[in-house]
Amino acid sequence: MIDARELTKRYGEKTAVDGLDFTVRPGTVTGFLGPNGAGKSTTMRMIVGLDAPTGGSVTVNGRHYAQHRAPLQEVGALLEAKSVHPGRSAYRHLKALALTHGIPQRRVDEVIEIAGLGSVAGKRAGAFSLGMGQRLGIAAALLGDPQTVMLDEPVNGLDPEGVLWIRNLLTSLAAEGRTVFVSSHLMSEVALVADHLIIVGRGRLLADTTVQDLVRTAGGDTVQVASQDPAGLRDVLAGPGVDVIGHIGSEELQVTGLTAREIGLKAAEHGIALFELSTRQVSLEQAFMDLTRDAVEYHGSTTGSGTTAEPLGRTA
Repeated sequence: MIDARELTKRYGEKTAVDGLDFTVRPGTVTGFLGPNGAGKSTTMRMIVGLDAPTGGSVTVNGRHYAQHRAPLQEVGALLEAKSVHPGRSAYRHLKALALTHGIPQRRVDEVIEIAGLGSVAGKRAGAFSLGMGQRLGIAAALLGDPQTVMLDEPVNGLDPEGVLWIRNLLTSLAAEGRTVFVSSHLMSEVALVADHLIIVGRGRLLADTTVQDLVRTAGGDTVQVASQDPAGLRDVLAGPGVDVIGHIGSEELQVTGLTAREIGLKAAEHGIALFELSTRQVSLEQAFMDLTRDAVEYHGSTTGSGTTAEPLGRTA
């Protein structure tokens, strides 16, 4: 479990992380989302002791990272896949890590197989493609068989087969009861694997929620219905937890709290004809964009035939 309390990091006058409070629990995949400059990487670096907090604290399984006697066996992290000596082979890199952390030699062979590195284990890491470098970084993160796994943009550079591998790996780790904390810009992938979300913007916590609740809040369960008798339909649909929005003179209603099927059945029971009945689909990406609209570091704008980026002020 990862537990952050009032976690803060300042660089001079700039605040990269601003009083974050969140808990990443075991047995689930937690997505860590936010626009560029939101403070995600800084937060992850503080979790594993690479940066010291200016204020507050963050612990892994009840202790600060540096207090663990065998940190690599407690938390495995991928923050920078290229942080490998380019002259070393994948096998020798992993072996060196194992020797310095008291990890059995057989575990090196196990993670090489898990990461699909068998055919390139003897090659120099400096000659690896971005995707193979990611696989090596993930193998290193898993080397200590840690209870907590933290990966920053793990699918970066991976081909479709690699993306599927990561997807299955994350869900299997969570199914084993491990804590899995993953940052990514690919909303479609996060939607497929994450159960919980922590979303930050400009260093502050914007949401600590589930994928389903975030999408629902953004209108993911809204049903649009049109009827010749909208007033009568409104009365039929009224009930606890149901909201119906419509405008005078309009045949259309927006309904939350009922499914399209439930609305259709209620209308049929009361003999009310419907002209339209459709569910509004909101993706995780759209819900994320709506939530972080005011926390984006750069907005793109088009002027003439060129496109420019307008800085909003760097935070992390």
